[in-house]
Amino acid sequence: MGIFENLNGWEFFALLLIALLIFGEKLPNAIADGMRMLRNLRNMARNATGDLSRELGTDISLEDLNPKTFMRKHLLSEEEEAALRKPLQGMFDDVRNDVRSIADDVKSTAGEFDPRKVSSTAPTTPEPPAVSGSRFVDAT
Repeated sequence: MGIFENLNGWEFFALLLIALLIFGEKLPNAIADGMRMLRNLRNMARNATGDLSRELGTDISLEDLNPKTFMRKHLLSEEEEAALRKPLQGMFDDVRNDVRSIADDVKSTAGEFDPRKVSSTAPTTPEPPAVSGSRFVDAT
């Protein structure tokens, strides 16, 4: 019941009540039609898998329908897969090392400019110059 796993008892009861109000006397027929449709869908999936298995001449499962898995399982040997992976693995390792070094550089640079590490003796803002005397001359 994957669809109804998030429903509690009251919500499920409310859905049943709504279905009863909408379909009324036709509810048993609607349930039977839904079950028949589900059965037909399962049979179509089973037949499609059987047809693919017959055409490809191998024992196929639903996991094999992923092209990557199919290639790995049926077309490539382990040695061929390793030979294809080796150059890519080297490039991947190079990129990973470059990214790590860049991340380390960014962390060290960010650590140098950390405002929490600034000494408390240095003023953060300059002091305004002291005002000496009066700025305004009394003209009266």
